[in-house]
Amino acid sequence: MEKVTVLPTDRLYDAWIDPKYIPSGKDKYYLRNKQSRSPKGGWRHLRSDEIERLVKNNNTAVSWDNILVTNEFDTNMVKGNKFYGFVRIGRITSDGLQFHDLRLPIGISNSSIHSCDIGDDCAIHNVHYLSHYIIGNRCMLFNIEEMCSTDHAKFGNGIVKDGEPESVRVTVEVMNETGCRAVYPFDGMITADAYMWAKYIDDAPLQERLREITQASVDSHRGYYGTVGEGCVIKNSSIIKDAKIGAACYIKGASKLKNITINSSEKEPSQIGENVIMVNGIMGYGSRIFYSCTAIRFVIGNNSALKFGARLINSVLGDNSTISCCEVLNNLIFPAHEQHHNNSFLIAAVTMGQSNMAAGATIGSNHNSRTNDNEVVAGRGFWPGLCTSIKHSSKFASYTLLAKADYPAELNIPFPFCLLSNNTRLDRLEVAPAFWWSHNMYALARNNWKFKTRDKRLTKTQNIEFDTFAPDSMEEAIRARKLLEIWTAKAWYRKENISFDELSDKQLRAKGNELLNGDPKIVDALEVLGENMEKSRRDVYIRKVHRAYHAYGDMLIHYAVTNAMDYLEAHPGETLTSMSALLKSRRQREWINLGGQLMMTTEFDRIRADIRDGKLNSWKDIHKRYNDIWRRYPVDKLRHAYLSLCYVLEVEQISAADWQKAIDAEIRIQRYICKEVYESRKKDHENPFRKATYRNEEEMTAAIGTLEQNSFVRQIKEETERNLTRLEELRSRI
Repeated sequence: MEKVTVLPTDRLYDAWIDPKYIPSGKDKYYLRNKQSRSPKGGWRHLRSDEIERLVKNNNTAVSWDNILVTNEFDTNMVKGNKFYGFVRIGRITSDGLQFHDLRLPIGISNSSIHSCDIGDDCAIHNVHYLSHYIIGNRCMLFNIEEMCSTDHAKFGNGIVKDGEPESVRVTVEVMNETGCRAVYPFDGMITADAYMWAKYIDDAPLQERLREITQASVDSHRGYYGTVGEGCVIKNSSIIKDAKIGAACYIKGASKLKNITINSSEKEPSQIGENVIMVNGIMGYGSRIFYSCTAIRFVIGNNSALKFGARLINSVLGDNSTISCCEVLNNLIFPAHEQHHNNSFLIAAVTMGQSNMAAGATIGSNHNSRTNDNEVVAGRGFWPGLCTSIKHSSKFASYTLLAKADYPAELNIPFPFCLLSNNTRLDRLEVAPAFWWSHNMYALARNNWKFKTRDKRLTKTQNIEFDTFAPDSMEEAIRARKLLEIWTAKAWYRKENISFDELSDKQLRAKGNELLNGDPKIVDALEVLGENMEKSRRDVYIRKVHRAYHAYGDMLIHYAVTNAMDYLEAHPGETLTSMSALLKSRRQREWINLGGQLMMTTEFDRIRADIRDGKLNSWKDIHKRYNDIWRRYPVDKLRHAYLSLCYVLEVEQISAADWQKAIDAEIRIQRYICKEVYESRKKDHENPFRKATYRNEEEMTAAIGTLEQNSFVRQIKEETERNLTRLEELRSRI
């Protein structure tokens, strides 16, 4: 335990960096001078009359010779302060500053200033201890107890400074509570970086290079000052230590901010509110942390929020996410995550974006091994419903919806867009594949719209695929159809008392395909059972198999035709025939969701190889590679969509007749989507229990409007009409 020690006077005011860490020919302020800009006209010493007036205003200084100012320096606006060390003060006039309802005169009063650079037109009042900071122009600092930086400040980056032991390095222990997947946070880290680092821990050369790259990304020299960017407002806060604060940031009532970087700009200002504790982490542009939240060992993306007492610990939270009132530990959360309830928990998981945690959902801390080393992996659109509890370790395909239940065993769910139910009466797990398409179209269609609409980022370092129907979910749909074929065939053979033990998967698929493309009554009469989906001996019952199989087929057609339509509209000289020739290839079946950006696994493997081989030597280089792949992604996605259509139509290349067939199917699908969006929302308006809370129809209409007034329903109707016209025009582009 450290003890209070007595320092001689010279060390009390002038100590900063141990001389052994100062390069030859430099002084202890060389990094400060590198960080700070000299004002127009330069610095000057105080005149004797200015010193006299400052003393009369109850200011003291260990040495007035160490106080530098600019040519515009109104001594009347500097009162009751104590100056220590080397202090430089920018322009001070008799004007004032205003932010919201806070109005303060420009100047410095009742504050203790230790070795700081203060910009032009700042208002600094009642700051009890301000040490080793560079304050930008037009900043307002009001009622702050302690604001200081140390010579070894790392500002949330997971590095070690010169002379420090490895034990002081800050890591973020994502995805697993044991810390085995720990990553080094750094300013600019995105979920793609964290996933590559944490997931591929078996790639030892990659791990070593990522550690080296991160350590080299920040200067390890001691002596960097904390910074406050231009136009910041910090008021009524307790402790701010080793913080790098971007421009236009607003901090009010913070309890403790230590070893952090707060990215902020005039166009994307960040905010921190009352009683917030943030230690050891990075906060993204345009993000907001309010009302007694705690964040420890973290990276928070751009345009994200913590509110109402949320706890984010050892986690990376992606862009465009909101977490309120709950506990989030040891997670890697891809963009567009929503979690709003005090009684929800997310622990030791990777959720791959567009997820929503309902009240009472407990995902985590339900371990089945001797230690807390289990994990959960959930594809895009993961939605555990009210009061859902699952066991580690579990894995879910994209857009899995869990009905309210305490699921008793580990799960591995390969069906995208499905609904899981725990039928306790029959003691079986029930799975409804493609449930969203058949029963929840309003939410499914709205997802595409809302995630794009809510993306308010100006700084878009993390590339994000927002489309519901994309290579990851569509590959899952293809695999789901194959499983349904095999399991339907087995169900039929079981019913007919015919052994299928000697049949290959190919033979079973052929029989299943025949059944699923035949009379639906035959399939509906079968008891189709899933395999290896739950770690238990009870049955896993697959519901509405025939409908799910064809729903997946319609999704694939919709995915292919809409992408082809968009491509041809962007390339007027192309036709469906010429596009088909361009796209003829083998379907890439392996895709990776890299923090929200989809790419072919072959591309990702090349990134890893180039990092190992030293071809990518910095995070800037790595991010540039992400962006290069993202620019090619529309064509990669189009090719995958085209080849997925070939799979559905069971052809090698799509002919003119095949295209006409696909367009006919898409016209039917567009009308189906429009109808189902309306019908799925209509259920809410016609629910008699919902009506029961209103006196009459007029009150209900005044409260929630009519179905016809629903803006999203109207939007889908308009889009459908446009798309039907586009599809008819597409026929002529053969």
